[in-house]
Amino acid sequence: MALSRRVVETLLDLVEIKLSCMEVHDREDTREATCLEACRQELKTLMSGGASTSDGGTVAAFAKRGRGRRRATA
Repeated sequence: MALSRRVVETLLDLVEIKLSCMEVHDREDTREATCLEACRQELKTLMSGGASTSDGGTVAAFAKRGRGRRRATA
């Protein structure tokens, strides 16, 4: 999957807005803030290291991740 530079910039803005509005009260909030901080870093990396396209835009490709931890079935 590929994202244009404009989309990455928009996502980065949204993550930064959410981080600035968050109030951390418990572990769940801390987890979410940590996750958003990691997202912010990844988006910044995509902004600086994206591949150029023929029309002058930048495209960032990334791999799909699995969701959460797997649970052992008994």
